[in-house]
Amino acid sequence: MAEGVRQRAERRGRRAETLAALWLRLKGYRILARRVRLPVGEIDLIARRANTVAFIEVKARQTRTVAETAVPEANWRRINRAAQSWMAQQAKAEHLDWRFDLVMILPHRLPIHLRNQWRPDFAPSGA
Repeated sequence: MAEGVRQRAERRGRRAETLAALWLRLKGYRILARRVRLPVGEIDLIARRANTVAFIEVKARQTRTVAETAVPEANWRRINRAAQSWMAQQAKAEHLDWRFDLVMILPHRLPIHLRNQWRPDFAPSGA
């Protein structure tokens, strides 16, 4: 039975990421990658608009408050390590700014995109 719960959560997460990606595209972002898994961490979405790359965590929750607090500091640090690793592999990205965003998927609402939801202790390149 636990496997069924896990599978439903996985499907719900994939749907939320798809909806977030569509919403970002409507806002003028180009989706560079989805579900990026690196040895140091994973990133739900990587998107670019103008000269900024956004590393985006997607959370589908029942309320905004729960969604906003669903990513603890330790998870943001893991996402940051993954972002550093991903950026190091992108030869043409060294001149771009980058940031960490959150997209919240709530029932019966449009997605909510929070830019610069988290900042690492260092300034990313170009910032």
